[in-house]
Amino acid sequence: MVITKLLGEEIYEAEKTLKPIPPITESHPGITVDEAYETQLQYVERRFADGTRVAGKKIGLTSKAMQEMLGVDRPDYGHILEDMIFSEDTPVDAGRFIAPRVEFEIAFILKQDINGADVTVENVAEAIEFAVPAAEIIDSRIRDWKIKFEDTVADNGSSAGAVLGNTRVPLADIALPSVRMEVFKNGEKINEGQGSAVLGNPLKAVVWLAEALHQYGISLKAGEVILAGALTKAEDVRSGDTFKATFDGLGEVKVTFS
Repeated sequence: MVITKLLGEEIYEAEKTLKPIPPITESHPGITVDEAYETQLQYVERRFADGTRVAGKKIGLTSKAMQEMLGVDRPDYGHILEDMIFSEDTPVDAGRFIAPRVEFEIAFILKQDINGADVTVENVAEAIEFAVPAAEIIDSRIRDWKIKFEDTVADNGSSAGAVLGNTRVPLADIALPSVRMEVFKNGEKINEGQGSAVLGNPLKAVVWLAEALHQYGISLKAGEVILAGALTKAEDVRSGDTFKATFDGLGEVKVTFS
């Protein structure tokens, strides 16, 4: 559609210029969820033209609190691109984003493709090679984070980056719903959560993702990283901040912003 192509270009330009755009749901109040996802794909195609590729997917709005905030009853997803993956060992420049926030979650690395037409928790578990501690950097190309569901969907799920911890744990060695996480900012504990915050079990989020992607002819591929959804609320980021999250049985992940 012409309108989704134009909107995808607007989001791309907002990201590149660090000049956010007004809410899409205000400028195009009739936009549907399908059109919002098509806009996301148009943005991703524009990013492909820069030479990057898909590294994985992120799942958002998995907690009841976030769903209630946006008045929705379902998660959303976005694409993680190769140039959005940052190293724990290198500070991330906060100035490359508009209004960054960070949240912490359990991620998965796939060893098999997942068919969204016939997907269960059991075959999702079989397709996962490892669980990994992860930080997701989110940002809004929509001005002042004034987003509704269709805005964040169109804006690639508000995704901006990911940092993966060094620990790799087979699913057989960890009880995902009961994983306890603590979050520290500049050495001070600021929050805690557990795996059950993500739809009761992070594997259920991957089932939802596979089914949702299948509707648009997209599948999950071996080698992809899946960010399964935040265990606690997102935290605002400023230059000089260091965040760390520790996960029982899963290790830790750290991200520093310069």
